[in-house]
Amino acid sequence: MKNPLIVFLLLALFATNATAQSGKKKHLKWETIEEVEKSIRKNPKLVLIDVYTDWCGWCKKMDKTTFSDPEIVKYIKKKFYPVKFNAESKRDIQFKGHTFKYIPNGNRGVNELAVALLNKRLSYPSVVYLDQELDIITVVPGYWKPEEYLNILKFFGEGLYKQKGINIEDYLKNPDKYLKN
Repeated sequence: MKNPLIVFLLLALFATNATAQSGKKKHLKWETIEEVEKSIRKNPKLVLIDVYTDWCGWCKKMDKTTFSDPEIVKYIKKKFYPVKFNAESKRDIQFKGHTFKYIPNGNRGVNELAVALLNKRLSYPSVVYLDQELDIITVVPGYWKPEEYLNILKFFGEGLYKQKGINIEDYLKNPDKYLKN
Protein backbone atom coordinates (compact mmCIF):
# COMPACT_ATOMS: atom_id res chain seq x y z
CA MET A 1 0.00 0.00 0.00
CA LYS A 2 2.23 2.69 -1.27
CA ASN A 3 -0.59 4.95 -2.33
CA PRO A 4 -1.20 7.45 0.53
CA LEU A 5 -4.77 8.10 -0.66
CA ILE A 6 -5.73 4.44 -0.22
CA VAL A 7 -4.11 4.36 3.25
CA PHE A 8 -5.97 7.54 4.21
CA LEU A 9 -9.31 6.19 2.97
CA LEU A 10 -8.85 2.91 4.85
CA LEU A 11 -7.97 4.75 8.06
CA ALA A 12 -11.00 7.01 7.64
CA LEU A 13 -13.22 3.95 7.08
CA PHE A 14 -11.93 2.24 10.24
CA ALA A 15 -12.31 5.42 12.29
CA THR A 16 -15.89 5.91 11.07
CA ASN A 17 -16.75 2.29 11.87
CA ALA A 18 -15.21 2.54 15.35
CA THR A 19 -17.17 5.73 16.05
CA ALA A 20 -20.38 4.09 14.86
CA GLN A 21 -19.73 1.03 17.04
CA SER A 22 -19.01 3.11 20.14
CA GLY A 23 -22.10 5.25 19.43
CA LYS A 24 -24.27 2.15 19.58
CA LYS A 25 -23.25 1.57 23.18
CA LYS A 26 -24.40 5.02 24.26
CA HIS A 27 -28.04 4.65 23.32
CA LEU A 28 -30.79 2.32 24.35
CA LYS A 29 -32.41 0.10 21.80
CA TRP A 30 -36.04 0.56 22.75
CA GLU A 31 -38.21 -2.44 22.04
CA THR A 32 -41.94 -2.91 21.64
CA ILE A 33 -43.91 -4.77 24.27
CA GLU A 34 -44.65 -7.47 21.69
CA GLU A 35 -40.91 -7.98 21.05
CA VAL A 36 -40.22 -8.25 24.76
CA GLU A 37 -43.03 -10.73 25.27
CA LYS A 38 -41.23 -13.06 22.84
CA SER A 39 -37.67 -12.37 24.10
CA ILE A 40 -38.40 -12.78 27.79
CA ARG A 41 -39.24 -16.47 27.34
CA LYS A 42 -35.68 -17.17 26.18
CA ASN A 43 -33.87 -14.68 28.42
CA PRO A 44 -35.84 -13.65 31.52
CA LYS A 45 -35.15 -10.09 32.73
CA LEU A 46 -37.16 -7.31 34.27
CA VAL A 47 -39.01 -4.95 31.92
CA LEU A 48 -38.95 -1.17 32.07
CA ILE A 49 -41.70 0.60 30.11
CA ASP A 50 -41.28 4.33 29.53
CA VAL A 51 -44.85 5.56 29.02
CA TYR A 52 -44.78 8.95 27.27
CA THR A 53 -46.66 11.22 24.89
CA ASP A 54 -45.36 13.30 21.99
CA TRP A 55 -46.48 16.55 23.65
CA CYS A 56 -44.87 15.87 27.05
CA GLY A 57 -41.92 18.20 27.66
CA TRP A 58 -40.69 16.30 30.72
CA CYS A 59 -40.72 13.08 28.69
CA LYS A 60 -38.42 14.69 26.11
CA LYS A 61 -36.15 16.03 28.84
CA MET A 62 -35.91 12.57 30.43
CA ASP A 63 -34.93 11.13 27.02
CA LYS A 64 -32.23 13.78 26.55
CA THR A 65 -30.76 13.65 30.04
CA THR A 66 -31.63 10.47 31.90
CA PHE A 67 -32.16 7.83 29.23
CA SER A 68 -29.05 8.97 27.35
CA ASP A 69 -26.75 9.00 30.38
CA PRO A 70 -24.03 6.35 29.77
CA GLU A 71 -24.29 4.84 33.26
CA ILE A 72 -28.09 4.59 33.00
CA VAL A 73 -27.88 3.06 29.53
CA LYS A 74 -25.32 0.48 30.69
CA TYR A 75 -27.39 -0.53 33.72
CA ILE A 76 -30.66 -0.79 31.79
CA LYS A 77 -29.03 -2.93 29.10
CA LYS A 78 -27.68 -5.27 31.77
CA LYS A 79 -30.82 -5.71 33.89
CA PHE A 80 -33.91 -4.75 31.85
CA TYR A 81 -35.73 -4.98 28.58
CA PRO A 82 -36.41 -1.31 27.77
CA VAL A 83 -39.76 -0.51 26.14
CA LYS A 84 -40.83 2.92 24.95
CA PHE A 85 -44.59 3.22 24.71
CA ASN A 86 -46.55 6.20 23.41
CA ALA A 87 -49.69 6.32 25.55
CA GLU A 88 -51.56 7.81 22.60
CA SER A 89 -50.59 5.06 20.16
CA LYS A 90 -53.42 4.40 17.73
CA ARG A 91 -52.33 0.92 16.78
CA ASP A 92 -53.78 -2.22 18.32
CA ILE A 93 -51.33 -3.86 20.68
CA GLN A 94 -51.29 -7.56 21.52
CA PHE A 95 -50.03 -8.22 25.05
CA LYS A 96 -50.56 -11.18 27.38
CA GLY A 97 -53.38 -12.55 25.26
CA HIS A 98 -55.33 -9.26 25.10
CA THR A 99 -55.80 -6.72 22.33
CA PHE A 100 -55.45 -3.14 23.54
CA LYS A 101 -57.09 -0.50 21.34
CA TYR A 102 -56.96 3.25 20.97
CA ILE A 103 -59.77 5.16 22.69
CA PRO A 104 -60.40 8.50 20.93
CA ASN A 105 -61.28 11.50 23.11
CA GLY A 106 -61.58 14.82 21.28
CA ASN A 107 -58.26 15.88 19.78
CA ARG A 108 -56.42 13.32 21.86
CA GLY A 109 -57.03 9.82 23.00
CA VAL A 110 -55.29 7.05 24.84
CA ASN A 111 -54.38 3.46 24.21
CA GLU A 112 -56.03 0.97 26.56
CA LEU A 113 -52.60 -0.46 27.35
CA ALA A 114 -51.51 2.86 28.88
CA VAL A 115 -54.67 2.91 31.00
CA ALA A 116 -53.96 -0.64 32.19
CA LEU A 117 -50.24 -0.12 32.83
CA LEU A 118 -50.77 3.14 34.72
CA ASN A 119 -53.80 1.87 36.62
CA LYS A 120 -55.93 4.68 35.14
CA ARG A 121 -53.54 7.34 36.55
CA LEU A 122 -52.39 8.89 33.28
CA SER A 123 -49.29 10.87 34.21
CA TYR A 124 -46.32 11.42 31.89
CA PRO A 125 -43.58 10.46 32.00
CA SER A 126 -44.19 7.32 34.00
CA VAL A 127 -42.02 4.23 34.08
CA VAL A 128 -43.72 0.90 34.65
CA TYR A 129 -41.65 -1.97 35.99
CA LEU A 130 -42.65 -5.54 35.15
CA ASP A 131 -41.22 -8.77 36.52
CA GLN A 132 -40.06 -11.71 34.41
CA GLU A 133 -43.66 -12.96 34.23
CA LEU A 134 -44.70 -9.58 32.75
CA ASP A 135 -46.71 -8.70 35.85
CA ILE A 136 -46.62 -5.11 37.09
CA ILE A 137 -44.31 -4.49 40.03
CA THR A 138 -45.04 -0.78 40.30
CA VAL A 139 -45.24 2.54 38.45
CA VAL A 140 -42.78 5.36 39.11
CA PRO A 141 -44.17 8.63 37.74
CA GLY A 142 -42.34 11.85 36.95
CA TYR A 143 -39.07 13.17 35.62
CA TRP A 144 -35.92 11.90 37.32
CA LYS A 145 -32.36 13.21 36.93
CA PRO A 146 -29.78 10.54 36.03
CA GLU A 147 -28.16 10.44 39.48
CA GLU A 148 -31.58 9.95 41.12
CA TYR A 149 -32.81 7.51 38.52
CA LEU A 150 -29.85 5.15 38.80
CA ASN A 151 -30.88 4.48 42.41
CA ILE A 152 -34.43 3.70 41.28
CA LEU A 153 -33.11 1.28 38.67
CA LYS A 154 -30.95 -0.45 41.27
CA PHE A 155 -33.93 -0.86 43.60
CA PHE A 156 -35.53 -3.07 40.96
CA GLY A 157 -32.45 -4.43 39.19
CA GLU A 158 -30.85 -5.68 42.41
CA GLY A 159 -34.11 -7.28 43.55
CA LEU A 160 -34.60 -5.04 46.59
CA TYR A 161 -38.27 -4.61 45.68
CA LYS A 162 -38.77 -8.29 46.62
CA GLN A 163 -37.36 -7.93 50.13
CA LYS A 164 -39.88 -7.64 52.90
CA GLY A 165 -39.66 -4.42 54.87
CA ILE A 166 -37.99 -2.37 52.13
CA ASN A 167 -40.10 0.14 50.23
CA ILE A 168 -38.84 2.46 47.55
CA GLU A 169 -39.42 5.64 49.58
CA ASP A 170 -37.22 4.47 52.47
CA TYR A 171 -34.64 3.08 50.08
CA LEU A 172 -34.33 6.38 48.17
CA LYS A 173 -33.62 8.25 51.42
CA ASN A 174 -30.46 6.16 51.93
CA PRO A 175 -29.74 3.77 49.03
CA ASP A 176 -26.21 2.93 50.26
CA LYS A 177 -27.74 1.34 53.36
CA TYR A 178 -29.40 -1.31 51.15
CA LEU A 179 -26.92 -1.76 48.29
CA LYS A 180 -24.06 -4.18 48.83
CA ASN A 181 -21.73 -2.70 46.21
